[in-house]
Amino acid sequence: MTYQPTIEEIKRLRDVTDAPMMDCRKALAEANGDADRARQLLLERGAAQAQKKAERAANEGLVASYIHTGGKIGVLVEVNSETDFVARSPKFAELARDVAMHIAAMSPKYVDRAGVPAEVVNRVREELRADVPTNKPPEIAEKIVEGKLNKWYEESVLLEQRFVKDDEITVADRISAAVGALGENIRVRRFAKFALGEE
Repeated sequence: MTYQPTIEEIKRLRDVTDAPMMDCRKALAEANGDADRARQLLLERGAAQAQKKAERAANEGLVASYIHTGGKIGVLVEVNSETDFVARSPKFAELARDVAMHIAAMSPKYVDRAGVPAEVVNRVREELRADVPTNKPPEIAEKIVEGKLNKWYEESVLLEQRFVKDDEITVADRISAAVGALGENIRVRRFAKFALGEE
């Protein structure tokens, strides 16, 4: 007999993931009631859905803002969706605000890896290469550099950063969950962070 989740379990999972009720029910049944495993299943499905929808044009959306308490840090972020209908939904507005708040807290420099200029990647790679002990064989040294470069991406690129409201997921995971819940391609197009007195 397959596991039948209770309505309370389904609601709890939905509150955490924003996934549709039926998806939460199905994930809990598959995970035999293990909420963490069910959450992971929903994240994987959201990522798969996001992958499928990634090629679809996302030309609607909204510009969200976040002003940190005290008014010394502010962020503007453009988040795109496929339709104006989704862009006007409360879930989309919440996602856009979450992303803006994350940017205020974590100060990413780029939206994604593709947005990092080649000269910046080359400069960072050279700086990292200079830190590797010279007694390492070249292939090991290169692996060390690539590992450190990936770590740099995780710190500098918005989509790869750990999400400020839940460090078990990345910002990309948070967006994928919204794609799963809203059924459209969603992407962050650009952002700007302003800090009082900074250039």
